[in-house]
Parts: sequence; C-alpha cells; structure tokens
Amino acid sequence: MKKMHKWNAASIIGVIILTLFAVICIAPFLYMLIMSFTQSTTLMLHWSDVDFTDFSNFQYVMGKNNFLRSLLNSVIVVGLSCLFNCIIASMAAYGFEKKNFPGKEILFRVYLITLMIPGQVTMIPVFIMMNKMNLLNTYFALVVLILNAFGVFLIRQFMESVPDELLEAAKVDGCPEYRIFIQIVIPLIKPVLVSLVVFTFVTSWNDFLWPLVSTSDSSMYTLTVALSLLKTQYQTNYGLIMAGATISFIFPFIMYVCLQKQFVEGIALSGIKG
Repeated sequence: MKKMHKWNAASIIGVIILTLFAVICIAPFLYMLIMSFTQSTTLMLHWSDVDFTDFSNFQYVMGKNNFLRSLLNSVIVVGLSCLFNCIIASMAAYGFEKKNFPGKEILFRVYLITLMIPGQVTMIPVFIMMNKMNLLNTYFALVVLILNAFGVFLIRQFMESVPDELLEAAKVDGCPEYRIFIQIVIPLIKPVLVSLVVFTFVTSWNDFLWPLVSTSDSSMYTLTVALSLLKTQYQTNYGLIMAGATISFIFPFIMYVCLQKQFVEGIALSGIKG
C-alpha cells in the first residue's frame, strides 16, 4: 500500500511558495499572449480590448515582407550554431581532458578567461575583421560569435566521468583515434551535448545585437531583428509586437519541453566531478 503523505504546516507553506514562484514565472508569458490579441498602443492591458477570435496581428506578422525569411534565417543560424558548437566543443574538451601535452592546464585556464570578456568589447574588432574578409551578411558571421569556451568547459566537466581504461582498451584493440572519439566518447557524453544544444539554441535564437550589427541586407535579418522593425516611429501597436514575440517564443519552448529530461540530466551529471 502507498503511504499517505502527511500534510503539515511546513509542507503547506512550501507548496504555497512554489506555487507563488510558478505564477510569477508564468505571468509575463500569459501577459504577452493575451496582449497579442489586442490592438493596444500602450502596454496597459484592458480586458475590453481583448478579442481571442482576432488573429489579425498574427496574420500581419506572418504576412509581413521578409518575416518568414527572417524566421528561416534564425532556424538556419541556430541549427549551424548548435552543430558546430557541439562538434568543436566536444573535440576541444576531449583534447583537454584525455590528452596530455605541455601547458595543457595553463592553456585551458587562459581559454576560460575569455568567458570574462564581455561580447560588446570584442564586437568592434570582430566586425572589422568580418568586413575585411567580406563575411558580413553571411551565415558564417552570424554563427561565429556563438562559439565560445563555455561549451568546452561544460563538456570537459562531464567527460571526467568517461573511464580512461575504456579508451585504453580500445587503443589496445587497434581502434583508431577518430573511432574512439565518434563511437565511444560521443555516445557517452550525449546527455551533456543535449544540454549544450539547449544553451546554444536559446543564446543564438535570442541574440539581437550582433545580428543587428553584422547584417545590413534585409534578406539576412534574423527573427529578433525583424521583430524590432515592427515598432514604427510615431505609433506602436504593442499587440502586434506581442504577437511577433509569441511566435518567436514558441520554437525554443517546444524544443525545451521535448529535451527537458536530457537537459536536466546533462546539467546534473556534468557537475559530478567538477
């Protein structure tokens, strides 16, 4: 027989506090969704203006010139960012964790120091380099700044749990290095790769400043830049902006719901030996 949970004052207070926090977290998203069904020119919500049968804001946003193109650009940039970040970070983490070479720890610490440098500081030098290489208004320019030391650090922490004896046994059996990495290491670090995909997806999807700086061609705008253009000079339809924000929110929300279990598992296991 299942044991009945005994409710006491502490349990009730805990449930109330957690419920309150949940409401606080959900409230902005509900406000955004409700506002998207209005034609309000202010951020004040008036229930008399809400019409849940009026999808004109969504229709206008989806029919706006280049909006679907911007949505496609965001999907492509996010996909490339996740792919290259996982490949480069996992290879670098494998080298830092499982290979011995002079100055390994010093180089890794210097590499981590780059995380403390704000992206705004390096934005102008990167822009100048991209401009001289004629890479502005390209997917490469939009992807390159997403790659950083965080993924290497995250995967290296997780890779400490991969037994060295397993890799040595594969070498004794004559397994080449690339097969050890692809067929043994990658399957074992799959949970943390999922976590890195989620982090990269959210970072790349919500990035605004760098896409705004590195693109001048409207056909290369990402979704965040396209949404910023919904604001006009003299009057702003906040219902329209909220409709665009709702569309932008749906994709990362669906992805996180689908990968939630693997994401939590990867984060938990990456700190076991960290």
